[in-house]
Amino acid sequence: MKLLRFRHGETVAWGDLDGDTIHLRASMTGARTGETTSRSDVSLLAPAEPTKIVCVGRNYLDHIKELGNDRGDLPTEPGIFLKGPNTLAVHEERVAYPDWTENFHFEGELALVIGREAKNVGRDAALEHVLGYTCGLDLTARDKQSADLQWFRAKGADKFCPLGPWLETNLDPSDVRVTTRVNGETRQDGRTSQMIFDVPTILAYVTRFVTLEVGDVVLTGTPSGVGPLQRGDRVEVEVGGVGVLLTFIA
Repeated sequence: MKLLRFRHGETVAWGDLDGDTIHLRASMTGARTGETTSRSDVSLLAPAEPTKIVCVGRNYLDHIKELGNDRGDLPTEPGIFLKGPNTLAVHEERVAYPDWTENFHFEGELALVIGREAKNVGRDAALEHVLGYTCGLDLTARDKQSADLQWFRAKGADKFCPLGPWLETNLDPSDVRVTTRVNGETRQDGRTSQMIFDVPTILAYVTRFVTLEVGDVVLTGTPSGVGPLQRGDRVEVEVGGVGVLLTFIA
């Protein structure tokens, strides 16, 4: 099932998509209200209502190698950083190239949204707390990532986390294809089976320290092939079984 968050006139709502018909829901996790609307009559919003966006860095070996971070042992724990809700951008949004960076990168990822509060969950039960999966674009000011004490600017600036177009609730995240295209050219092409830490391991690890609340987002890491963007670029992140997230760099 595809769950959408959308704007219809002055109203923001959730619904599920059936062909071109949206069945409205009482909330992100709520039941159908009986009302419907047409897909063509709404504007999609990011399919999440997070208090926080938890991100995993360096979760694919080839990505570790391409950034020159493979001189030591492989990570024994997921490397975690945060983005705020301010970073969310919607499907088909125009994201301005920041005037304070000279090395603006794309990182396409599988993202998930929490549907049940998660604290100290075990691997075996971790996926029961996931509402659905979507496409994520971790935009990164690469030059500021190495220059700053933390990745606040590099990862956490406004609109640095396009997400969408919807949530797919019926997906096995263990081996799905993650592809990023820039201006139609494939730049990243990986599978989640290549991740060092799989989704259940990530959730079990994070929830030892932080409670994941309903609506929170987790980005699971990016395959190799990351690179710079330019003004005017068209970025597509495709996750197998989910769909395609489109972002324009202005």
